[in-house]
Amino acid sequence: MAEMTSSKLRRNRVLVLSTRGVTARFRHLMEDLRKLLPHGKKESKLDTKDRLSSANEICELRNCNWCLLFECRKHEDLYMWVTSIPSGPSVKFHVSNIHTMAELKFAGNNLLFSRALLSFDERFESTPHFRLLKEMLTNLFSAPQGHRKTKPFVDHIISFHILDKRIWIRHYQIVEATEGLKTTKAQKSSSSDLVEIGPRLVLSPVRIFSESFYGSTLYENPAFVHPNVVRRMLRNQNSKAYERRTIRKQKTDKRKQKLGRKKNEVENIFAEEPESDEH
Repeated sequence: MAEMTSSKLRRNRVLVLSTRGVTARFRHLMEDLRKLLPHGKKESKLDTKDRLSSANEICELRNCNWCLLFECRKHEDLYMWVTSIPSGPSVKFHVSNIHTMAELKFAGNNLLFSRALLSFDERFESTPHFRLLKEMLTNLFSAPQGHRKTKPFVDHIISFHILDKRIWIRHYQIVEATEGLKTTKAQKSSSSDLVEIGPRLVLSPVRIFSESFYGSTLYENPAFVHPNVVRRMLRNQNSKAYERRTIRKQKTDKRKQKLGRKKNEVENIFAEEPESDEH
């Protein structure tokens, strides 16, 4: 009974969907991530952007206990929601440094829907919110044992590293030692290499909520800068550069007027005189 109970608890099913207005590049990233989830289910786009909690009802109808929602703002900013259905918690990520598999064109490849190894940086154990994020990402990306779509192979690894308080995700293929080389059995068993497959993305935690898509704030990232603020700062820098050019031009004009260029008497000596209309 204990084995059956533990197996039922680990049967995670993930619903992958996006909101309306997502761009083609973001949609390709969503498809790349969905291929890493043999226990994932695809759903059409969510019609509303204001009530993201309506995805809870869709998950219950599809019999899913985890949700991976992509939210696009202003056709430029991508946010990724990872939430546990129905009671939470949920986390909102800002996705940056996006590179899809079609863009990278790496030589690595893995069997579709094969089980993946998850590698987490030791810094995930440093703070409570990173420990929570590690647990949520583990439940999201770890394929349940015995799932009908999973292949009985482990040929790729998904790594999660923390740098600058952001989570960097990379995907690699595990390449074993090539047959025919004159190596011992111990060397063959220990000699394996990693070849990157893609995609690449960086997750910046924005806020962690106690419930699914809403609730009290468990953690808020103080280091996160909203993309609108970044764009406003860039516009201000460009406007200041224009002001500096205008000030330099005004100073140049004043200096020329102060010098007072003298009129050259022989400047128009070879100018042609206008022909008169008189005969």
